[in-house]
Amino acid sequence: MDGGKQRGFTLIELMVVLVIIGIASAAISLSIKPDPVQLLRKDAERVAQLLQVAQAEARADGRPIVWVSDAKGFRFSRRNDSGRGFEHFKDDAQLRPRAWQSPKVEVRVEPKQRVVLNAEWINPPLQMTLSDGLNRLSVLRDGSGRISLQ
Repeated sequence: MDGGKQRGFTLIELMVVLVIIGIASAAISLSIKPDPVQLLRKDAERVAQLLQVAQAEARADGRPIVWVSDAKGFRFSRRNDSGRGFEHFKDDAQLRPRAWQSPKVEVRVEPKQRVVLNAEWINPPLQMTLSDGLNRLSVLRDGSGRISLQ
């Protein structure tokens, strides 16, 4: 028996294996796409949370806040203190304009009306349906002003 000869892998062989593992894991992580339902759910949850924040702001300030959406995102606005123009909360950490996380979002409001958050404690119920073409989620406001996700 030759006692001087060692068995095992060389450093080069180990490095080649590590490079192959790294390339394979990078390819797998790049091929993973976010679930469209999860993106739509995040958008709906964010809308619901920010509607509650805007409702509290409208009650504290006394001026109605309007929620407006389009294909790119949504924003809140209200009349400024002078009553001649609108402020869009651009510098507000919570109510600033936001983009949708989903690539394509359509919003339908029932009954068809502008979404206005005012200082009243009792508001008409409304349903905002967010859709990405395949999936739909609804943000509901009941008569007491409670906002929930369905």
